[in-house]
Amino acid sequence: MNWAGLDDLIKMALGEDIGHGDVTTGSLVSPDLQASGVFLAKMKGVLAGIEVSQAVFAQLDPEVSFMIHKKDGELIKPGDILARVEGSAATLLTGERLALNFVQRLSGIATKTRQYVDLIGDHPVRLVDTRKTTPGLRVLEKYAVTVGGGYNHRFGLYDGVMIKDNHIAVAGGITAAVYQVRAKVPHTLKIEVEVDTLEQLQEALVVGADIILLDNMDITTLKKAVKITRGRALLEASGGINEKTIAAVAKTGVDLISSGALTHSAVSLDISFDIE
Repeated sequence: MNWAGLDDLIKMALGEDIGHGDVTTGSLVSPDLQASGVFLAKMKGVLAGIEVSQAVFAQLDPEVSFMIHKKDGELIKPGDILARVEGSAATLLTGERLALNFVQRLSGIATKTRQYVDLIGDHPVRLVDTRKTTPGLRVLEKYAVTVGGGYNHRFGLYDGVMIKDNHIAVAGGITAAVYQVRAKVPHTLKIEVEVDTLEQLQEALVVGADIILLDNMDITTLKKAVKITRGRALLEASGGINEKTIAAVAKTGVDLISSGALTHSAVSLDISFDIE
């Protein structure tokens, strides 16, 4: 994975875990002892983050050999060897937990995303993530969403306009909010407005919102929203998206489905690291 901030993130995480030293490994293992170990899949899913695990060991000891057997995006099953690591036994023991934390977490997100994508099937709708990510890990978690077949929404408050219910309340209404934002932001930024009702949808359309988020609307209301909009704005369905509802939402004709569950509720994939 090519991300300029990865080294700093790993440095911080290693500092959190190691502190002033790995007292267990330092007491038991000779610095000269060499070993090898494997990352082993314990359940099926989609692999993501194996290169992040590689970067953990590289930062601990550049002499460690990390051989990737399965790449990000590949389907894995129990018993699959994902990577083999060779080098200082002390380094392998010190780095294994952090390396596992990354690859397990990211693989869990990629696996959940792929599950939702498969449920959407051939319907022409994009599955997108949200800002409901682990603080400090947003870039990695959004990367995992793309590995699973999803797409990224805005990365932060800086790269997209999202006028939500509280913004609308403060501004005094949808029309006022859109006019105020449009007067200040660059023309290159699209304006998205969150609506709860069809009446608000109509107002957002009249004022020229580029994207309209349909918040927690049932299937019947979503269908009506698509019919009312007639392609004048992109429609994003959000709220209550899960394994039981996503297929029905996809069938309504919306353009986007956003789900915070892709990141905030993904279960880490069971992967082990075993010294051979």
